[in-house]
Amino acid sequence: MKKYSVVLFDLDGTLTDPGIGITNSVMHALKKYGIEVEDRAELYKFVGPPLIDSFERYYGFSHDEAVKSVAYYREYYRDKGMFENSVYDGIEDLLKRLCEKGKNIILATSKPEPFAKEILRHFDLEKYFFFAAGSTMDETRTNKADVIEYALSECLITDKTSVVMVGDREHDIIGAKKNGIDSIGVLFGYGSREELESAGATYIAETVEDIEKYI
Repeated sequence: MKKYSVVLFDLDGTLTDPGIGITNSVMHALKKYGIEVEDRAELYKFVGPPLIDSFERYYGFSHDEAVKSVAYYREYYRDKGMFENSVYDGIEDLLKRLCEKGKNIILATSKPEPFAKEILRHFDLEKYFFFAAGSTMDETRTNKADVIEYALSECLITDKTSVVMVGDREHDIIGAKKNGIDSIGVLFGYGSREELESAGATYIAETVEDIEKYI
């Protein structure tokens, strides 16, 4: 088992549980099209992947409709949704221990970077991160592989054998593979073991504590 000096963390479903805020925001957007969703669980699939992709995939929206839906989503998310969120038990202790061990911790999320940074500040987690990389508000950088590439480039990281990506969805694992780095799939978020193993996760962590064992 390798030991890593650089650890990239996904945000939604990995550091925090954003289920209520994200699904409320999706409901707000769908209502603009006359779509009512009674079972919130149907919308948990929106946690993690780029929003445009999810609106197109799950509701058959055209690209233009999906772009407009993201704008509606952000109407709610910006003021309320991002704070309908909670940090998973044990995460802050994990981040603190990793920092004490000299690990460089980087955020790599498909969430727009300004929102991601605001969430880190809101939960007082910003102090643990060397750098925070997210998507762009104009949707020019949303794919997780592109976010990871951006993070590595901005932090001048060239030794990819020292880097591991931690996330709960296949997009995190696939993005890591495309960038030539290892990955840890976590099971306490919104992805299943089958999803993470099929995507090719290097390791699977059932708990927050398991993450540290692999790092």
